[in-house]
Amino acid sequence: MTSVDRWMLPEGVNELLPERAAVAEQIRRNILDLFNSWGYQLVVPPLIEFTDSLLIGMGKDIETQSFRLTDQISGKSMAVRADITPQTARIDAHSLKIEGVRRLCYAGSVLHTRPKTLMASRCPMQVGAELYGAPSISADIEVISLLLETLQVIDGAFASANGSAGKGLCKLTLDLGHVSIYNAVREAIQQAVPTLDQDDLALIFDAIQRKSLPDLKCLLPNLLAGHAITETLYQLPNLCGGAEVLGQAKELLGSLGQGVVDAIDQLTQVAEVVAQRFTEVEIYFDLAEIRGYEYHTGLVFAAYADGHGLALANGGRYDNIGKVFGSERSATGFNTDIKALIDFLGSRAIVAGQQASAAREIIAAPSDCSGAQASLWQAVSQLRSAGQVVIFNGEEGTEKPTSLLVQKSGDWVVEKIK
Repeated sequence: MTSVDRWMLPEGVNELLPERAAVAEQIRRNILDLFNSWGYQLVVPPLIEFTDSLLIGMGKDIETQSFRLTDQISGKSMAVRADITPQTARIDAHSLKIEGVRRLCYAGSVLHTRPKTLMASRCPMQVGAELYGAPSISADIEVISLLLETLQVIDGAFASANGSAGKGLCKLTLDLGHVSIYNAVREAIQQAVPTLDQDDLALIFDAIQRKSLPDLKCLLPNLLAGHAITETLYQLPNLCGGAEVLGQAKELLGSLGQGVVDAIDQLTQVAEVVAQRFTEVEIYFDLAEIRGYEYHTGLVFAAYADGHGLALANGGRYDNIGKVFGSERSATGFNTDIKALIDFLGSRAIVAGQQASAAREIIAAPSDCSGAQASLWQAVSQLRSAGQVVIFNGEEGTEKPTSLLVQKSGDWVVEKIK
């Protein structure tokens, strides 16, 4: 390995240098402060856990995204977390063991075996909120409202930093779907052709997810020939758009059972409330959306911004995930990635970081290696306790001091550098 290779990071693994790190910390604090104002309590789960608790019931997506290792003490299999949601569910169900509604939030790094998208980090900084013990639709509405307010707070904060008077610059779109629709369609296919191979079923839903009618026309005549569900599958990818989609969905999918009708009614109710609360947010329905929601059981949602193709935040309902920990709890929540938010903010984040760096007050104190001047050390300690940044002259870095700590008439005073 050459000297150059020694400093290379693995593909998809990145670091945040001072300005971007300062922005990341500001975003984290803003979000957690917002969560706290909504009554969400912070938890800090461990970076690694036994696979029995970390991966059970989470679906193949999480399993394949998780790095595994062997615990040198117990010999048991462990994994580095790829998602903090299951850890929070374990804390709610097992560690806290209190019935009733509970609101929890978290912020921490996760690790993925592969990036979720071409440009994504393999070590995202995940921050999220989870609401447990509330099965009602009002809980879903609360979490969606918190998601949208989170993005608006971050957008507004960095718009303000760039001289836009705190007014957000992005147009948000809320994408709504429901897992019950996917489950009903899947069940109808399996009832029509009980012997259908699971790989073939996956190919069908992949084509639906990609909204590829040509692929469906190649697959369905061979796999589902002569079955009525075929015509439904041809039309399913078109069930995306505005509120008119819900009426079309009831007409097309209503025969699949009351569960589908109830799901569409839930989507209608959620959209009406969210539209009243967030008048500038566009609401979009995608009833064929199924990717990345393996452990969800009900309403699923994601938020997008104009000009940014990837979701800024996503989530949904995942009831009974705590069953494996001895508590069948209803749950709904969302998360976002701080690094992805920085990428979305783009130049605004860079400018904010530069402004914070430029506005940083640094006091330079004279170097005292002997330790003889106890009064100097006491003065420096008092300034740092008061929140000031103090460096010693012999330890100056790339940032230049804005003030000097000087001794006058036996007292230490701070003087601005002219």
